[in-house]
Amino acid sequence: MAESDWDTVTYLRKRPAKGATAKSSQVVNDAMRKGQDVETHKKWSAGTNKQRQAAVNATTVDGEVEDMHRQTVSLDVGRLIQQGRQNKKMAQKDLAVKINEKPQVVNDYEAGRAVPSNQILGKLERVLGMKLRGKDKGQPLTMGPKK
Repeated sequence: MAESDWDTVTYLRKRPAKGATAKSSQVVNDAMRKGQDVETHKKWSAGTNKQRQAAVNATTVDGEVEDMHRQTVSLDVGRLIQQGRQNKKMAQKDLAVKINEKPQVVNDYEAGRAVPSNQILGKLERVLGMKLRGKDKGQPLTMGPKK
């Protein structure tokens, strides 16, 4: 047991750096100077939210999409909504509350900026009591018999 000395410790090799310290430029440069193997990988679009590489013809598709025009509510429907609202002596906010939408939605429909939604137009027709879709726009809304 005389050969075993418990006080001396011998390190055969140094532990490799872990985590962020292994990736720092200083550690990489030191390893290259000492002649150790250094493996580097360039990450594609690192630090961004890109999942895949863009398709070859993506620019042509983007150009086609930008040329498309979204259909909006016609101005005559906007005027009908405005007239019906004023006949009922309602503000845009009051009409919005009755149809359970935001006041900006009513404003967009009256100005002709909104993309038409049959659901919202149906709500407006019921509250205002006039047709806003079809051939007979502006006519009083007639309800059929309840089933």
